[in-house]
Amino acid sequence: MESKNTPSSTQTNTQASPPANTETNSQARTPSSTKISAQASSQDSAQAGTPAPLHQETLSIQGMTCASCVRRVERALLKAPGIDSAAVNLATEKATITSAQPIDVQSLSEIIKKAGYEVTPREPIELSIDGMTCASCVARVERALKKVPGVQVANVNLTTESAWVQANESTPTETLIQAIKKAGYEAKLIAHDDNNALSAHQDKKAQEEQLLKRDLIISLILALPVFILEMGSHMIPAFHHWVLHTIGQYPSWIIQFILTTLVLIFPGRRFYEKGIPALFRFAPDMNSLVAVGTLAAYGFSVVATFAPQLLPEGTIHVYYEAAAVIVSLILLGRYFEAKAKGRTSQAIQHLVGMQAKTARIHRDNTVVEVPLAQVKLGDSVEIRPGERIPVDGEVLQGLSYVDESMITGEPIPAEKGTGDKVVGGTVNQKGILTIRANAIGETSVLSQIIRMVEQAQGSKLAIQALVDKVTMWFVPAVMSIAALTFIIWFAFGPEPALTFGLVNAVAVLIIACPCAMGLATPTSIMVGTGRGAEMGVLFRKGEALQLLQEVQVVAVDKTGTLTEGKPSLTDFHVQEGVVMELKPSSSAEKNAELDRDAITKAVLRLVASVEAKSEHPIAVAIVQAAQEQGIALAPVENFESLTGLGIKAQVDGQLVHIGADRLMQQLGLDVDTFSQEAQRLGEEGKTPMYAAIDGRLAAIIAVADPIKESSYAAIATLHQLGLKVAMITGDNRHTAQAIAKRLQIDQVEAEVLPGGKVDTLKQLQAQYGRVAFVGDGINDAPALAQADVGLAIGTGTDVAIEAADVVLMSGNLQGVSNAIALSKATMRNIRQNLFWAFVYNIALIPIAAGALYPSFEVLLSPIFAAGAMALSSVFVLGNALRLKYFEPPKVELQGGNA
Repeated sequence: MESKNTPSSTQTNTQASPPANTETNSQARTPSSTKISAQASSQDSAQAGTPAPLHQETLSIQGMTCASCVRRVERALLKAPGIDSAAVNLATEKATITSAQPIDVQSLSEIIKKAGYEVTPREPIELSIDGMTCASCVARVERALKKVPGVQVANVNLTTESAWVQANESTPTETLIQAIKKAGYEAKLIAHDDNNALSAHQDKKAQEEQLLKRDLIISLILALPVFILEMGSHMIPAFHHWVLHTIGQYPSWIIQFILTTLVLIFPGRRFYEKGIPALFRFAPDMNSLVAVGTLAAYGFSVVATFAPQLLPEGTIHVYYEAAAVIVSLILLGRYFEAKAKGRTSQAIQHLVGMQAKTARIHRDNTVVEVPLAQVKLGDSVEIRPGERIPVDGEVLQGLSYVDESMITGEPIPAEKGTGDKVVGGTVNQKGILTIRANAIGETSVLSQIIRMVEQAQGSKLAIQALVDKVTMWFVPAVMSIAALTFIIWFAFGPEPALTFGLVNAVAVLIIACPCAMGLATPTSIMVGTGRGAEMGVLFRKGEALQLLQEVQVVAVDKTGTLTEGKPSLTDFHVQEGVVMELKPSSSAEKNAELDRDAITKAVLRLVASVEAKSEHPIAVAIVQAAQEQGIALAPVENFESLTGLGIKAQVDGQLVHIGADRLMQQLGLDVDTFSQEAQRLGEEGKTPMYAAIDGRLAAIIAVADPIKESSYAAIATLHQLGLKVAMITGDNRHTAQAIAKRLQIDQVEAEVLPGGKVDTLKQLQAQYGRVAFVGDGINDAPALAQADVGLAIGTGTDVAIEAADVVLMSGNLQGVSNAIALSKATMRNIRQNLFWAFVYNIALIPIAAGALYPSFEVLLSPIFAAGAMALSSVFVLGNALRLKYFEPPKVELQGGNA
C-alpha cells in the first residue's frame, strides 16, 4: 500500500511546503510548466513526473525574402498536429521544429510547400561499407539504415560497396555509421571533394585484391595434396593401393587433417570471422553458408580420424578434400569477382583521373605551380599546349583548340578564344591559354559529372525490388533446405545414411549463390552508366535506365534541340541581270565585269548596311552573315521603318528597300521572277523577304533557325529503334509542318504556349504510354519534369538540366537514341543476369540435395558445388562487362539530309 501511495504522498508534501516558497517556485517555473503540462496531456509519463522526450528536426527552406515569409512559415508549421514550437531563421533559411511526438518531415514539407515555399532536401550521405559479400548483406544493411529515425531512403550497392542515404538534417552521420556497425559491418563517410580519400579507397581495393591472390595461392598449394591423396585414391585404384602400401590410410588422413586445418585457419579464416558472428546474430550470410558447410565436412572428418568409435559402422570416411577445395574454389571465385568489380568502376576512375593535380597561376607578376586545392575563384590560370585544363573558367587571353571529347563525346576539338568557356579536365591542344577560374572543387563540371554517375550507379531500379525480397530470406531458406536434406537422407536414405546426409547437406550449403543475385543488377547499372558517360550521356537518376527502354514516343522541343536555336541567313539569291553602279569594298571588285559572287556580295553589303540600323533578330542574322564573309558595312542615311512592310534607307547614294512581298507590290515591282524560290522557301517553312535597289527588284532573302545537321540522323535512328517522334513548338503550324516533313517527324504539336507543353505531354502519355521529352530551355523545365523520362541538352540552361533525368553533354540529338539504345542493352543485360542467378539456384539446389538420385543415382559432389558457385558470380560479372563494348546504333541516310 505504501508504494501505491508514494506519488500522492509526494504531492501532499509539496503542497504542505511554506507558501512563500510555493509562490516563488511557481513564478520561476511558469514558462516551462506550461510547456510540460501541454505535453503531459498527451503523454502518460509526464503525469508520473517524467518529462516526455522531445523530438527536433531542422529543415532548409527556399523562397523566404522577408519577415512576413518567416511568420507565414511559422504559422503554417504550428498548425500541424503535435508541433510544440517552430523557429524560422531568415538569415540561415532554416526552420527548427520541436515536438513531443516523432516528426513526419514529409508532411511538414507538404505544409511548407502549400504556404508557397520549398524545403531543400539534405545532400545525400554516401558511406563506404566493408564486409558485405552477398545480397543478404545488402538487405541487412538497408534494413538497419531504414530503422534510423529521420532516414527517408537508403540504397545499398554491393558492387560499389557503398550506401546512399537520404536523411533529415537532424540525423547525424555517426548514427548511420553506428547502425551499420551494429548490423555487423564497417562504414565510413565518403568525401567526394577529397581526391586523397578516393585514391586511398582505390589503393585499399587493390590491397584487398592482392590479399585475395595471396590467400588463393596458399590455399591451392595446401589443398592440392589433399585432393590428390583422397580423390586420386577414389578415381585411380592403382594409386589407392600405392597410398595404402607406402603411406598408409591413417597417416594419409593425418596429412590431410594437417593441410586442411592450415587451409581453414589461414586462407579460409575470413569466412569464419564473418560467417560465425552473423549466425549468432540470427543474420546468416554467404560467409555463414561456407562456414557451416566446410566446418560440417571438416568436423565429420576429424571425428572419423580421431574418434571413429563414435560413428556408425560403415560411415567412417573423411571429407577433408571437400573442405579444403571448397575454400580454394570460393577464394578463386572471389578473386575473379574482385578483378571484375574493379573493371566495372573504370568509368569513374577514368573521370577522376582526368582531374589535373596542379595548376599554374599568376601571383605577384610571376607564374607559380600550385596544388589544385590552392586555386581560388578569380585566379588567372595559365595552360600550356598538351596540358589538362585544371579548373572551369573563361578565356582571358590566347587562342587554341581544346579536346572536349571527355565531356561531350564529340571527337573534333573546339576552338577557344577570348570570352569562351572552358571546362576542367579537357585537354588544351596547341596554343597557350590564360583563363579566369570560375568554378573549382565540387562546383566544377567534371566533379558534377562524377557525382551524377556515382549517384546513378548507386541507385536501385524497380526490377531490384523482387530480388531484395527474395535475398532477404534466401540464406535462412538455404540453411533450412540443407537441414531438411540431412534429415531426409538420414531417415530414409540408403546406407551409409549419415554419410549421404552429410555430403548432400554440405553440397546444398555450398552451391547456393546469393552473390549472383546481389550482383546481377548493380554491376550492369555500373557498367551501363559508365559507358553512357563515355558517350556524353549522363544518367542523373538510375531509374531512367529502366524507364527509357519502355518509352514509346520521344517528344522534342524544336528551338535549340532540333534546330541551332538562333536565326541565321539561310538563303540569299540575287536577281538575274542585276546591273548597277557598285561602290566596291575591295580592290578585287574593281572590275568592269563583276562575276556573280562579287555581285551577290555587293548586294549583301547594301542590305546588311541597312539592316544594321535595325534591332530585329532577322536583321542581326543578316549583318552577322555579312561580317562572317568579311564584308565591310557602308554608312547609311535617311533610315526609315515602314510599319508592317519593311525598312528603307540610302546607302552610297542608292535607295534600298527591304521587306515582304507587300512592300515590293507597293513599289510596283513584280516578284514572280522569284516564284520558284519563294515556293521552295515556303515548303521549308521559311518566310521570304525581298530587297529592291533604286526601284529595281534585286534579291530574295530568307532568315531561319536552321536544322542541326545531326537531327536528320538522330530522328532516323529513333525510327529504327521503333519509336515515334513528336515535335512540340510554339512556332506557327506552317513552319512546324515544313520542318517535320524534312525530318520525317511523325506528329506535330504547333503553336503551343510555354505553359501548354505539360498538357500536350499528358495527351501523348494518355495516347501512347511512356513518353520521353527532350528540351534545353528554362521553359522546358516543367515539361522535362512531367515526362516519364526528361532528357536535357547539356548546352542548355542549368534549370533544364536540374529538372531532367538524363543529360546529353553535347548539343547532338543523336545522344537521345544512344541513351535509349543503351537503356535497352542494359536492361537486357540485367534480365540475362537475373535469369541466370535465379535459374542457377532454382535448378542446382534440388540437384545438390539429391533430387536426381532416385531416378538416375546421381549425386553432386560438394567440390563441384563449390566450383559451380564460384563460376556463377564470375558469369554475372563477365556478362555485365560486355556493356563496356556497347556501340550506339547508326543509320545510313538515303539521298542526303533533304
